[in-house]
Amino acid sequence: MPTFTAPDGTRLAHHVTGEGTPLLVLPGGPMRASRYLGDLGGLAGAAHRRLHLLDLRGTGDSAVPANPASYRCDRLVDDVEALRLHLGLDRVDLLAHSAGGSLAMLYAARYPERVARLVLVAVTPWALGMPATAEDRLAAARLRADEPWYPEAIGPFEAWLAGTGDFDDVFLPFFHGRWDDAAREHVARGESETNEGAADVFGAPGAYDPPATRAALVRCTAPVLVLAGARDGGPNPALARRTAEVFPHAEVSVQPDAGHYPWLDDPEDFTTRVAAFLAGSGDALSAPGAAR
Repeated sequence: MPTFTAPDGTRLAHHVTGEGTPLLVLPGGPMRASRYLGDLGGLAGAAHRRLHLLDLRGTGDSAVPANPASYRCDRLVDDVEALRLHLGLDRVDLLAHSAGGSLAMLYAARYPERVARLVLVAVTPWALGMPATAEDRLAAARLRADEPWYPEAIGPFEAWLAGTGDFDDVFLPFFHGRWDDAAREHVARGESETNEGAADVFGAPGAYDPPATRAALVRCTAPVLVLAGARDGGPNPALARRTAEVFPHAEVSVQPDAGHYPWLDDPEDFTTRVAAFLAGSGDALSAPGAAR
């Protein structure tokens, strides 16, 4: 397992799979160990890429930092840049999932000249000041009314969104396009793979400056793919399209029947879309459900 040292001396790990052009991968959670990403549905082989999956500080095989304040999203940008330098890359292809998307956007805003291609998967753009709304999430949830688990899940989900109930495992199926064994196994590992204390710091006050980030991303001329699941409420496809509008050269691809983890819901569809974008073929937009 390769390791490198962050600017503050924290020892960080990145897991490597596949062969080919490097692709740096930032996990979500926030602050979940990168192992939940697996091999992203076989993306390494489909895209002929060497995936470098970063364990953010205090997660997975990376060390706990001396200063817990360094878990804040904007401060993690230094760790991403340290990985680029460690790999000796002039520019990087970067893929980020969920909360990792805000980190990727802050990196692109600070180092636009270092980004070759950017893939944002199921990203709620907190860094742009555009969180998913309760209405977005509830509308997506109601698309699942024919699922056998829906009657038990919808009440607690509505209460959580309204702020009158706690987060409940019973409504976790809403985050997956398919509630099958792979999804259940993924959920079962979630708590043990997440640094909850670090997650509380990730979006702490000062982490985001949306106007400054928007202005800076105008200088990011790299091609950007914003991929959303049609069944995801955070982000839903409409929010994904608003995210893409911030970048000079962005496209949106909507994966049918996928939720917040599209490589689990349909690995072949996911890898086809992402591999096409990384290859520069443009086929990510011509796939069913894709839209600019």
